[in-house]
Amino acid sequence: MLLVRRLATTVVVAALLSGAALGVGWATRSADAPRSTPAQGERPGTDPGAQPGRPGGVPTPTPAPSSPAPGADTDASPSPVPTPTPTPETPTTPDAAPQPQPEPQLRPGPRLLGDGDQGDEVRDLQARLRQIDWFEADVTGFYGDVTATAVRGFQAKREIPATGEVDRRTLDRLHAMTSAPTEAELTNQLGGNSPGALDPRCRTGRALCIDKTSSTLRWVVDGQVLKTVDTRFGGPATPTREGRFSVDSKSRDHVSSLYETSMPFAMFFSRGQAVHYSPDFAAVGYAGASHGCVNVRDHDAIAWLYDQVRVGDTVIVYRS
Repeated sequence: MLLVRRLATTVVVAALLSGAALGVGWATRSADAPRSTPAQGERPGTDPGAQPGRPGGVPTPTPAPSSPAPGADTDASPSPVPTPTPTPETPTTPDAAPQPQPEPQLRPGPRLLGDGDQGDEVRDLQARLRQIDWFEADVTGFYGDVTATAVRGFQAKREIPATGEVDRRTLDRLHAMTSAPTEAELTNQLGGNSPGALDPRCRTGRALCIDKTSSTLRWVVDGQVLKTVDTRFGGPATPTREGRFSVDSKSRDHVSSLYETSMPFAMFFSRGQAVHYSPDFAAVGYAGASHGCVNVRDHDAIAWLYDQVRVGDTVIVYRS
């Protein structure tokens, strides 16, 4: 019995000693752990890592930090990211105004027709120029000063090098603006009177060659007919005198002192008889007659002729 009591006492003492040792160990472990202070506005006992509304306040797992590569210096600070240096803006200068490029100069092409040429090609050229009022003389087939002047004017008007000679560019442009001349155009039969044979006295120098047979007047310089116009003469009571004369005076706006009639572009050649424009001839044609003067009905032609003729030029009145 005594033995049983001793064993019970020993068991109790051992149990008490084991409980005391366990309490000391737990107290020591609690003292070594850091105390956590609740954040401002946080209720004590609430897990700050827990997500609201999750049961039991289970904290949201955070990703584990990546392990450093083997051999890497774990104490080294991360290298700072270099800040890019701003590139200064280069001030822009306004573009210089473009310089105008000089226009290319047109050069004349090879000569096709020019001074001294004669023949059918020249006749065609003159007739075409007359169609567009650049050539006011008769078609002769001879390329002289009058033709060169007409060609030069045509070229200058169309910004073609004005040489007075025909090149391919000039001829192509002229053909584009005109039609093939008719036989009447090539032979100066343009609805007017057909001139007769030219008096030999008209073939030298400068002459107003007046043919009473064909009722025509031709302006001739050195044998070349430059202009042909229809004419009307005096009636039986006041015939136009025939023979060789010369221009002795000119009067652009003349009025007859005898008949008180207008005589524009008058070129006097024989005691009051003159070549001049007649509005009556333009109106009634050959139904009337002059008082002895040589009437012309083409106003533009006589105006042009007046500017060509000089005092002293020859006047031949004849019958062919």
